[in-house]
Amino acid sequence: MASPVEMMASNLLHLQGFPQNMGKKYGFITAKSSGSRRPRMARHCFHQQHLCWPRIQRVTLPNTRLLPAPSAVAPSPLVEKSYTAVDAEIVHLYRKPFLQESETLELLKKVNAKVSSNVVEIRTEQCFNIQLDNALTPEKLATLHWLLAETYEPEKLQPESFLEEEASRCPTSSVIVEVGPRMTFSTAFSTNAVSICKSLSLVEVTRLERSRRYLLRLKPGSDPLDERQISDFATLVHDRMTECVYPKKLTSFQSDIVPEPVRIVPVIERGKEALEEINVKMGLAFDEQDINYYIHLFRDDIKRNPTTVELFDIAQSNSEHSRHWFFNGKLVIDGKTMPKTLFQLVKSPLKANHNNSVIGFKDNSSAIKGFQVNHLRPMVPGSTSPLSIMMRELDILFTAETHNFPCAVAPYPGAETGAGGRIRDTHATGKGSFIVASTAGYCVGNLRLEASYAPWEDSSFSYPVNLASPLQILVDASDGASDYGNKFW
Repeated sequence: MASPVEMMASNLLHLQGFPQNMGKKYGFITAKSSGSRRPRMARHCFHQQHLCWPRIQRVTLPNTRLLPAPSAVAPSPLVEKSYTAVDAEIVHLYRKPFLQESETLELLKKVNAKVSSNVVEIRTEQCFNIQLDNALTPEKLATLHWLLAETYEPEKLQPESFLEEEASRCPTSSVIVEVGPRMTFSTAFSTNAVSICKSLSLVEVTRLERSRRYLLRLKPGSDPLDERQISDFATLVHDRMTECVYPKKLTSFQSDIVPEPVRIVPVIERGKEALEEINVKMGLAFDEQDINYYIHLFRDDIKRNPTTVELFDIAQSNSEHSRHWFFNGKLVIDGKTMPKTLFQLVKSPLKANHNNSVIGFKDNSSAIKGFQVNHLRPMVPGSTSPLSIMMRELDILFTAETHNFPCAVAPYPGAETGAGGRIRDTHATGKGSFIVASTAGYCVGNLRLEASYAPWEDSSFSYPVNLASPLQILVDASDGASDYGNKFW
């Protein structure tokens, strides 16, 4: 039977994002020799380009749930492959389904309305793309399989694709679309999964990413989907900012993207023209006041030309998300400048009466005076010890986080990091605090719900194509905030 540590790790891995009800021979797998270990790829890149990969390598694994004892593992031939620094092995395991029946039917309705009415059925699966940096023993292979399999339906995990097997029966009326994370960075899911693998002594696992695969079955005799229709379908099921379409199965996480070289912007020589040109090219969003200020800063104060990296960093620091310029800006109403900014108005109650305030507009959150609370505390804080009931005065803490732009561009991960920021700020206040409850609120535009009419909505208003729709923000951002919050708890 599985040990308590292994059972805990499996449960943790499921909680970190593996859906519980979604949906062969032993051998060694050499991902790359120790003498040819390649440097880890850069985690961040300004580009969102996605390149393809070399050939596919498949490995079969045992379809078992319980971890066998070492003595029960039968000897097997060596399954081996040599690797270079460029060619890294990716092992695939498939689990079905990714979406439950109700979710699949809802997706089918959207596809029929927005992509093609010829799609009559959708099947789903998820693929675990596992990168190894050394050989796995038979015992570790069994552990990996046990870890990723569904607890009560281990037969729904296998090393061969379920969807490809189905598509082979009707190749002319089926198409498979796969989407997943971009190669230029490891996801939070991968970080958690690799951490759990290492706690089970699967130290060979260096990255573990999930991709989602969809089989679209068409009406018999109908025309196949064209590239535009496939692209429209992919738009429905993936986040363009952090994910991409996989044209074929992953064989490596290596990306051939080369970062642009750092360039000098000739502000001293060309003045305003140079800064305006790079502002448009890099999308820095500098306004007239910004441009004049930075020309003066580099030409007159620092007395040197800026680099493209410096200007990009300045643009991010000056963003509404980071600095909240609007709240500190001058308020002009009906042509008259107001005496106070929004931030000054918000801070005015504290200046009028700060007797009830413990922390205000400093640190990572604000706090007001609390009261005596009878609660459980460790007898020896900072170490493993029994809990005892103690009476302590606990102050009440409040914090808020705005995540307008991240949620507009990528609602799900944007809301995840928003929830994480609130949790982090709470823990980092004073000497530390406890999370009690969190809420998330959204203010969006016209929802334009299907088969419904709202007289207050403006049907002629169009939203930017690079931002999510209001309805998608409500659904995906809510899911993202809940997902992160529930993982924390």
